[in-house]
Amino acid sequence: MDDIDAWVWWLVGAVGLGIPLVLTAMPEFGMFAVGAVAAAVTAAVGGGMVAQVLVFVIVSVALIAVIRPIANRHRDQRPQHRSGIDALKGRSAVVLERVDGSGGRIKLAGEIWSARTLDADSSFEPGQSVDVVEIDGATAVVM
Repeated sequence: MDDIDAWVWWLVGAVGLGIPLVLTAMPEFGMFAVGAVAAAVTAAVGGGMVAQVLVFVIVSVALIAVIRPIANRHRDQRPQHRSGIDALKGRSAVVLERVDGSGGRIKLAGEIWSARTLDADSSFEPGQSVDVVEIDGATAVVM
């Protein structure tokens, strides 16, 4: 295999490593692909097979050792976004029809919801603001 073939094979290997990166979303494959590209450059400038393999290993390991911990820290620091019913808990709502332990209506997040009070003895009149404690089926439990 001559030098031209070597760099071509390294590029084929880089593309081959890019495929599982796209299919599995595992960034390690991308780091190996970058190592293969670095080895292809080494082959293109005349580096021998030992140099090519060393460049591949060093670049791949360096990327995994440096980039992966940074990416993991960044992923762990992302704020968690609540969605669905979890996003409604803790929000304020406006009473539309009297709400007590047996029922009522509120406007929550732009929609009309059936509601009941957390404490069966309390009640809220139309226009009052309430806080959503939980969602029980299709009913908001408020206080």
